[in-house]
Amino acid sequence: MKNPEIVLVTGGTGFVGAQCILALLHQGYHVRTTLRSLASKTSVLETLRAGGSTPGDQLEFVEADLTSDHNWDAALHGCTYVLHVASPVSFATPADESAHLKPAVEGTLRVLKSARDAGVKRVVLTSSFGAVGFSHTDRTTETTEADWTDPNLKGLSTYEKSKGLAERAAWEFIKQEGGALELSVINPVAILGPSLGSHTSGSFDIIRHLVDGSLKAVPNIPLNVVDVRDVADLHVRAMTTPAASGQRFIASADGQISMPEIAQLLQQKMPDIAEKVATKTVPDWVVRFASLFNAQAKTGAMFLQVNRRVSNAKAKQLLGWKPLATQEQAIVAAAESLVKYQLIK
Repeated sequence: MKNPEIVLVTGGTGFVGAQCILALLHQGYHVRTTLRSLASKTSVLETLRAGGSTPGDQLEFVEADLTSDHNWDAALHGCTYVLHVASPVSFATPADESAHLKPAVEGTLRVLKSARDAGVKRVVLTSSFGAVGFSHTDRTTETTEADWTDPNLKGLSTYEKSKGLAERAAWEFIKQEGGALELSVINPVAILGPSLGSHTSGSFDIIRHLVDGSLKAVPNIPLNVVDVRDVADLHVRAMTTPAASGQRFIASADGQISMPEIAQLLQQKMPDIAEKVATKTVPDWVVRFASLFNAQAKTGAMFLQVNRRVSNAKAKQLLGWKPLATQEQAIVAAAESLVKYQLIK
Protein backbone atom coordinates (compact mmCIF):
# COMPACT_ATOMS: atom_id res chain seq x y z
CA MET A 1 0.00 0.00 0.00
CA LYS A 2 1.40 3.35 -1.02
CA ASN A 3 2.05 6.05 1.57
CA PRO A 4 1.60 9.61 0.23
CA GLU A 5 4.25 11.04 2.57
CA ILE A 6 7.57 11.94 0.95
CA VAL A 7 10.81 10.95 2.67
CA LEU A 8 14.15 12.44 1.62
CA VAL A 9 17.18 10.17 2.02
CA THR A 10 20.49 11.95 1.60
CA GLY A 11 23.29 9.92 0.05
CA GLY A 12 21.38 7.38 -2.01
CA THR A 13 24.58 5.83 -3.35
CA GLY A 14 25.79 4.89 0.13
CA PHE A 15 25.82 1.50 1.83
CA VAL A 16 23.37 2.56 4.57
CA GLY A 17 21.44 4.96 2.36
CA ALA A 18 20.52 2.23 -0.13
CA GLN A 19 19.17 -0.01 2.62
CA CYS A 20 17.15 2.88 4.06
CA ILE A 21 15.61 3.50 0.64
CA LEU A 22 14.73 -0.20 0.34
CA ALA A 23 13.11 -0.22 3.78
CA LEU A 24 11.04 2.87 2.97
CA LEU A 25 9.95 1.58 -0.43
CA HIS A 26 8.92 -1.70 1.19
CA GLN A 27 6.64 0.27 3.52
CA GLY A 28 5.08 2.17 0.64
CA TYR A 29 6.69 5.59 1.08
CA HIS A 30 7.47 7.90 -1.80
CA VAL A 31 11.22 8.36 -1.59
CA ARG A 32 13.38 11.19 -2.87
CA THR A 33 17.15 10.83 -2.66
CA THR A 34 20.00 13.26 -3.18
CA LEU A 35 23.02 12.47 -5.33
CA ARG A 36 26.09 14.61 -5.84
CA SER A 37 25.66 13.84 -9.54
CA LEU A 38 22.62 12.49 -11.37
CA ALA A 39 25.07 10.34 -13.31
CA SER A 40 24.87 8.01 -10.27
CA LYS A 41 21.15 7.39 -10.80
CA THR A 42 21.73 4.22 -12.83
CA SER A 43 24.01 2.83 -10.14
CA VAL A 44 21.39 3.42 -7.43
CA LEU A 45 18.67 1.70 -9.46
CA GLU A 46 20.96 -1.30 -10.07
CA THR A 47 21.66 -1.50 -6.33
CA LEU A 48 17.96 -1.41 -5.51
CA ARG A 49 17.24 -4.11 -8.08
CA ALA A 50 19.88 -6.26 -6.36
CA GLY A 51 17.84 -5.75 -3.20
CA GLY A 52 14.65 -6.89 -4.94
CA SER A 53 13.06 -3.50 -5.66
CA THR A 54 12.08 -1.81 -8.92
CA PRO A 55 10.65 1.45 -7.55
CA GLY A 56 9.40 3.14 -10.72
CA ASP A 57 7.72 6.46 -9.90
CA GLN A 58 7.95 5.72 -6.18
CA LEU A 59 11.54 7.03 -6.24
CA GLU A 60 12.89 10.33 -7.52
CA PHE A 61 16.36 11.86 -7.64
CA VAL A 62 17.67 15.36 -6.94
CA GLU A 63 21.21 16.55 -7.52
CA ALA A 64 22.51 18.20 -4.34
CA ASP A 65 25.85 18.37 -2.56
CA LEU A 66 26.34 18.86 1.19
CA THR A 67 29.01 21.49 0.49
CA SER A 68 26.66 23.78 -1.45
CA ASP A 69 23.27 25.43 -0.85
CA HIS A 70 22.23 24.65 -4.42
CA ASN A 71 19.03 22.58 -4.81
CA TRP A 72 18.40 21.77 -1.15
CA ASP A 73 15.15 23.74 -1.11
CA ALA A 74 13.96 21.71 -4.10
CA ALA A 75 15.14 18.48 -2.50
CA LEU A 76 13.13 19.13 0.67
CA HIS A 77 10.00 20.60 -0.90
CA GLY A 78 6.93 18.66 0.24
CA CYS A 79 8.88 16.24 2.44
CA THR A 80 7.46 15.03 5.74
CA TYR A 81 10.63 13.29 6.93
CA VAL A 82 14.35 13.32 6.21
CA LEU A 83 16.88 10.56 6.80
CA HIS A 84 20.20 12.40 6.72
CA VAL A 85 22.58 9.53 6.05
CA ALA A 86 25.17 11.13 3.76
CA SER A 87 28.56 12.22 5.06
CA PRO A 88 31.22 14.13 3.10
CA VAL A 89 34.07 12.55 5.10
CA SER A 90 35.83 9.30 4.17
CA PHE A 91 37.59 6.86 6.49
CA ALA A 92 41.02 7.78 5.10
CA THR A 93 43.36 9.91 7.23
CA PRO A 94 43.48 13.37 5.62
CA ALA A 95 46.49 15.66 5.46
CA ASP A 96 44.37 18.57 6.67
CA GLU A 97 41.79 17.35 9.19
CA SER A 98 40.06 20.72 9.59
CA ALA A 99 39.29 20.80 5.87
CA HIS A 100 37.26 17.59 6.35
CA LEU A 101 35.57 18.38 9.66
CA LYS A 102 34.08 21.67 8.51
CA PRO A 103 32.08 20.23 5.58
CA ALA A 104 30.62 17.50 7.83
CA VAL A 105 29.29 20.03 10.31
CA GLU A 106 28.19 22.56 7.72
CA GLY A 107 26.51 19.90 5.60
CA THR A 108 24.42 18.70 8.52
CA LEU A 109 23.40 22.25 9.42
CA ARG A 110 22.56 22.94 5.77
CA VAL A 111 20.13 20.00 5.71
CA LEU A 112 18.58 20.95 9.06
CA LYS A 113 18.04 24.59 8.07
CA SER A 114 16.45 23.64 4.76
CA ALA A 115 14.29 21.02 6.49
CA ARG A 116 13.08 23.56 9.04
CA ASP A 117 12.27 26.10 6.35
CA ALA A 118 10.43 23.46 4.28
CA GLY A 119 8.19 22.48 7.21
CA VAL A 120 9.65 18.97 7.59
CA LYS A 121 8.32 17.17 10.67
CA ARG A 122 11.42 15.21 11.68
CA VAL A 123 15.02 14.61 10.63
CA VAL A 124 16.74 11.35 11.55
CA LEU A 125 20.50 11.90 11.56
CA THR A 126 23.00 9.07 11.07
CA SER A 127 25.75 9.69 13.58
CA SER A 128 28.14 7.05 14.95
CA PHE A 129 28.98 5.09 18.07
CA GLY A 130 32.22 7.05 17.82
CA ALA A 131 30.21 10.05 19.02
CA VAL A 132 28.97 8.09 22.05
CA GLY A 133 31.28 5.60 23.66
CA PHE A 134 34.98 6.10 22.96
CA SER A 135 35.58 8.11 26.15
CA HIS A 136 33.67 5.68 28.35
CA THR A 137 36.33 3.33 29.71
CA ASP A 138 34.60 2.12 32.89
CA ARG A 139 33.84 -1.52 32.15
CA THR A 140 31.79 -1.93 35.33
CA THR A 141 28.98 0.05 33.72
CA GLU A 142 27.24 -0.06 30.33
CA THR A 143 27.81 2.44 27.56
CA THR A 144 24.51 4.18 26.79
CA GLU A 145 23.17 7.09 24.79
CA ALA A 146 23.89 9.35 27.77
CA ASP A 147 27.62 9.06 27.02
CA TRP A 148 29.58 11.34 24.71
CA THR A 149 33.02 10.93 23.16
CA ASP A 150 35.49 13.73 23.78
CA PRO A 151 36.18 15.08 20.25
CA ASN A 152 39.79 15.77 21.29
CA LEU A 153 40.43 12.15 22.31
CA LYS A 154 43.83 10.95 21.07
CA GLY A 155 43.52 8.28 18.38
CA LEU A 156 40.01 9.31 17.31
CA SER A 157 39.71 9.08 13.52
CA THR A 158 38.68 12.07 11.44
CA TYR A 159 35.52 10.21 10.44
CA GLU A 160 34.45 9.54 14.04
CA LYS A 161 35.36 13.07 15.09
CA SER A 162 33.36 14.54 12.21
CA LYS A 163 30.31 12.49 13.19
CA GLY A 164 30.55 13.63 16.80
CA LEU A 165 31.00 17.30 15.95
CA ALA A 166 28.18 17.19 13.40
CA GLU A 167 25.83 15.57 15.91
CA ARG A 168 26.67 18.12 18.60
CA ALA A 169 26.03 20.93 16.12
CA ALA A 170 22.71 19.33 15.14
CA TRP A 171 21.42 19.19 18.73
CA GLU A 172 22.53 22.76 19.33
CA PHE A 173 20.75 23.90 16.17
CA ILE A 174 17.51 22.20 17.22
CA LYS A 175 17.75 23.82 20.63
CA GLN A 176 18.49 27.31 19.37
CA GLU A 177 16.95 27.58 15.89
CA GLY A 178 14.99 24.41 15.11
CA GLY A 179 11.49 25.79 15.62
CA ALA A 180 8.98 22.96 15.17
CA LEU A 181 11.53 20.64 13.54
CA GLU A 182 12.16 17.40 15.44
CA LEU A 183 15.44 15.49 15.54
CA SER A 184 16.33 11.86 16.24
CA VAL A 185 19.83 10.41 15.98
CA ILE A 186 21.09 6.90 15.21
CA ASN A 187 24.53 5.93 16.54
CA PRO A 188 25.62 2.68 14.85
CA VAL A 189 28.58 0.56 15.87
CA ALA A 190 30.59 -1.19 13.12
CA ILE A 191 28.10 -1.71 10.27
CA LEU A 192 28.41 -5.00 8.39
CA GLY A 193 25.89 -7.34 6.77
CA PRO A 194 25.19 -7.93 3.08
CA SER A 195 26.20 -5.43 0.42
CA LEU A 196 24.04 -4.87 -2.65
CA GLY A 197 27.05 -3.97 -4.78
CA SER A 198 30.72 -3.12 -4.67
CA HIS A 199 30.10 -0.07 -2.46
CA THR A 200 30.52 -1.06 1.20
CA SER A 201 30.98 0.63 4.56
CA GLY A 202 34.37 1.42 6.05
CA SER A 203 33.75 -1.31 8.61
CA PHE A 204 34.22 -3.91 5.86
CA ASP A 205 37.94 -3.18 6.14
CA ILE A 206 37.87 -5.21 9.35
CA ILE A 207 37.04 -8.30 7.29
CA ARG A 208 39.15 -7.36 4.29
CA HIS A 209 42.32 -6.87 6.30
CA LEU A 210 41.91 -10.26 7.97
CA VAL A 211 42.05 -12.07 4.64
CA ASP A 212 44.02 -9.95 2.17
CA GLY A 213 47.43 -10.32 3.76
CA SER A 214 47.65 -6.77 5.12
CA LEU A 215 47.44 -8.14 8.68
CA LYS A 216 50.15 -10.63 9.56
CA ALA A 217 48.69 -10.95 13.04
CA VAL A 218 45.36 -10.05 14.64
CA PRO A 219 45.15 -7.48 17.45
CA ASN A 220 43.02 -8.69 20.34
CA ILE A 221 40.57 -5.80 20.02
CA PRO A 222 36.91 -6.17 21.05
CA LEU A 223 34.23 -4.82 18.72
CA ASN A 224 30.50 -4.30 18.51
CA VAL A 225 28.77 -5.10 15.22
CA VAL A 226 25.36 -4.43 13.66
CA ASP A 227 23.75 -5.54 10.41
CA VAL A 228 23.01 -2.76 7.90
CA ARG A 229 19.41 -3.98 7.49
CA ASP A 230 18.83 -3.54 11.22
CA VAL A 231 20.33 -0.04 11.01
CA ALA A 232 17.90 0.87 8.23
CA ASP A 233 14.99 -0.54 10.22
CA LEU A 234 16.01 1.56 13.22
CA HIS A 235 16.09 4.70 11.08
CA VAL A 236 12.52 4.15 9.91
CA ARG A 237 11.29 3.42 13.43
CA ALA A 238 12.96 6.56 14.76
CA MET A 239 11.36 8.51 11.92
CA THR A 240 7.77 7.65 12.84
CA THR A 241 7.69 6.83 16.56
CA PRO A 242 6.50 9.89 18.55
CA ALA A 243 8.70 9.03 21.54
CA ALA A 244 11.84 9.13 19.35
CA SER A 245 11.78 12.91 19.04
CA GLY A 246 14.76 14.44 20.79
CA GLN A 247 16.42 11.06 21.37
CA ARG A 248 19.55 9.26 20.21
CA PHE A 249 19.73 5.48 19.76
CA ILE A 250 22.69 3.12 19.73
CA ALA A 251 22.40 0.60 16.89
CA SER A 252 24.16 -2.59 17.92
CA ALA A 253 23.50 -6.29 17.84
CA ASP A 254 23.60 -7.98 21.23
CA GLY A 255 26.98 -8.64 22.81
CA GLN A 256 30.51 -8.07 21.55
CA ILE A 257 33.08 -9.98 19.55
CA SER A 258 36.87 -9.75 19.31
CA MET A 259 38.93 -9.67 16.15
CA PRO A 260 40.49 -13.10 16.91
CA GLU A 261 36.95 -14.45 17.31
CA ILE A 262 36.01 -12.92 13.95
CA ALA A 263 39.03 -14.63 12.39
CA GLN A 264 37.95 -17.97 13.87
CA LEU A 265 34.41 -17.46 12.63
CA LEU A 266 35.59 -16.76 9.08
CA GLN A 267 37.75 -19.87 9.12
CA GLN A 268 34.76 -21.97 10.19
CA LYS A 269 32.08 -20.46 7.95
CA MET A 270 34.00 -19.41 4.83
CA PRO A 271 36.00 -22.40 3.52
CA ASP A 272 36.86 -20.57 0.29
CA ILE A 273 38.90 -17.97 2.18
CA ALA A 274 39.70 -19.90 5.36
CA GLU A 275 43.33 -20.52 4.50
CA LYS A 276 43.92 -16.80 3.90
CA VAL A 277 42.60 -15.65 7.29
CA ALA A 278 45.22 -14.27 9.65
CA THR A 279 45.21 -16.29 12.87
CA LYS A 280 48.20 -15.22 14.96
CA THR A 281 47.14 -12.88 17.78
CA VAL A 282 49.05 -9.72 18.70
CA PRO A 283 49.38 -9.31 22.49
CA ASP A 284 47.80 -6.16 23.95
CA TRP A 285 51.16 -4.81 25.14
CA VAL A 286 52.49 -4.84 21.58
CA VAL A 287 49.59 -2.67 20.40
CA ARG A 288 50.13 -0.22 23.25
CA PHE A 289 53.88 -0.07 22.66
CA ALA A 290 53.43 0.49 18.93
CA SER A 291 51.03 3.33 19.64
CA LEU A 292 53.97 5.36 20.92
CA PHE A 293 55.32 5.51 17.37
CA ASN A 294 52.46 4.98 14.93
CA ALA A 295 49.25 6.96 14.42
CA GLN A 296 47.29 3.90 13.26
CA ALA A 297 48.44 1.98 16.33
CA LYS A 298 47.19 4.85 18.51
CA THR A 299 43.72 4.12 17.18
CA GLY A 300 44.19 0.43 17.99
CA ALA A 301 45.32 1.26 21.52
CA MET A 302 42.29 3.51 21.98
CA PHE A 303 39.99 0.66 20.90
CA LEU A 304 41.52 -1.51 23.63
CA GLN A 305 40.32 1.01 26.23
CA VAL A 306 36.75 1.41 24.97
CA ASN A 307 34.06 -0.15 27.12
CA ARG A 308 32.31 -2.65 24.84
CA ARG A 309 29.46 -3.35 27.25
CA VAL A 310 27.16 -1.48 24.90
CA SER A 311 23.45 -1.17 25.69
CA ASN A 312 20.87 -1.32 22.90
CA ALA A 313 18.00 -1.36 25.43
CA LYS A 314 16.74 2.12 24.60
CA ALA A 315 16.01 1.27 20.96
CA LYS A 316 14.31 -1.94 22.04
CA GLN A 317 12.15 -0.30 24.69
CA LEU A 318 11.19 2.98 22.99
CA LEU A 319 11.01 1.82 19.37
CA GLY A 320 10.21 -1.88 19.64
CA TRP A 321 13.38 -2.54 17.67
CA LYS A 322 15.05 -5.92 17.75
CA PRO A 323 18.23 -6.68 15.80
CA LEU A 324 17.25 -9.57 13.52
CA ALA A 325 20.83 -10.46 12.61
CA THR A 326 23.40 -11.63 15.14
CA GLN A 327 26.94 -10.30 15.06
CA GLU A 328 28.08 -13.58 13.52
CA GLN A 329 25.45 -13.42 10.78
CA ALA A 330 26.36 -9.83 9.93
CA ILE A 331 30.07 -10.71 9.75
CA VAL A 332 29.57 -13.74 7.50
CA ALA A 333 27.19 -11.79 5.23
CA ALA A 334 29.81 -9.06 4.86
CA ALA A 335 32.53 -11.60 4.03
CA GLU A 336 30.27 -13.27 1.46
CA SER A 337 29.67 -9.86 -0.17
CA LEU A 338 33.40 -9.18 -0.37
CA VAL A 339 33.84 -12.50 -2.17
CA LYS A 340 30.80 -12.02 -4.41
CA TYR A 341 31.89 -8.60 -5.62
CA GLN A 342 35.57 -9.58 -5.81
CA LEU A 343 36.64 -7.01 -3.23
CA ILE A 344 39.21 -9.29 -1.59
CA LYS A 345 42.57 -9.54 -3.28
